[in-house]
Amino acid sequence: MKAMILAAGKGTRVRPITYTIPKPMIPILQKPVMEFLLELLRQHGFDQIMVNVSHLAEEIENYFRDGQRFGVQIAYSFEGKIDDNGKLVGEAIGSAGGMRRIQDFSPFFDDTFVVLCGDALIDLDLTAAVKWHKSKGSIATIISKSVPLEEVSSYGVVVTDEQGRIKAFQEKPSVEEALSTNINTGIYIFEPEVFKYIPSEVEYDIGSQLFPKLVEVGAPFFAIPMDFEWVDIGKVPDYWRAIRGVLSGEIKNVQIPGHEVAPGIYTGLNVAVNWDKVDITGPVYIGGMTRIEDGAKIVGPAMIGPNCWICSGATVDNSVIFEWSRLGPGVRLVDKLVFGRYCVDKTGSAIDVQAAALDWLITDARQAPPEHTPVERQAIAELLGTNGG
Repeated sequence: MKAMILAAGKGTRVRPITYTIPKPMIPILQKPVMEFLLELLRQHGFDQIMVNVSHLAEEIENYFRDGQRFGVQIAYSFEGKIDDNGKLVGEAIGSAGGMRRIQDFSPFFDDTFVVLCGDALIDLDLTAAVKWHKSKGSIATIISKSVPLEEVSSYGVVVTDEQGRIKAFQEKPSVEEALSTNINTGIYIFEPEVFKYIPSEVEYDIGSQLFPKLVEVGAPFFAIPMDFEWVDIGKVPDYWRAIRGVLSGEIKNVQIPGHEVAPGIYTGLNVAVNWDKVDITGPVYIGGMTRIEDGAKIVGPAMIGPNCWICSGATVDNSVIFEWSRLGPGVRLVDKLVFGRYCVDKTGSAIDVQAAALDWLITDARQAPPEHTPVERQAIAELLGTNGG
């Protein structure tokens, strides 16, 4: 069976991570989120998968290749061009436009197919959803999920009649205006007939253009509310919650990698640490070839990526540290995400530590840190707000 993963977006709400990593490649404890989607699709018999790519397309293609090692077949549809300098420039054409481009190239979607957004962890019975879709004679079905009323303003809300037929949509309504608590999860089931409503060679979006058109013309268009695990990582705070959820065991379908060296403390290969000279409280994941110096303190839930260097006296508390990060002596990071040259808080607000001359505190583990006097170190730490969290 055939499926499509939408992977062409720039992921602007997950910056700075998506400056160098496309959103489907964002790791959940070292494993790209798109890999979990491939596993789900394969489990339910979807083994021919199209992926539309644009922003940092080569990162996705180089990792997944033809899909053979994941037990599926993958092909890619690139949206963009090569500029005068020979550089790939992404020019996404919308989610529905991406579907249409594939179908215009050669009619690939010749039977019921599934479309998934590439930025969520899901654990869904796709087989049951497809069966329901077919029983309704639907040409398009949204898999929806009920959320608490106070959360509806963060999502697109789906309004249906008693049979599940879609009557209207509300984009991020206020709590008072919401007509439903069922949200659009970005998981869709289509019949090839849907292409009658998608124009060729124009930018066209599934949610904001195709779906309202289907309601307008009275097409058989349904939503099925299902109870399943769905973790969106569309924004930095969402990603933060996903990592916490995995480490705490709340997200069941993601296994913590590595070896459990003590209750709630997991490590990759060859971590350099004197366990009796550091203060580590789980749940914590520490990637392979990471060095934790004596006197460091780590308070979970926390993730420290591979090849990091946590210096003596540094504290990592409820934080996510990506690979090749060096935290200087005495640095105290509370509720922070460190990615390359950026230090981000839980709201997504970022400091470019290199531009702000703060690279004594956070730098690349592969380069020698700059030297500073004790007075300069104190001033830098106060500027970043790492003294006292």
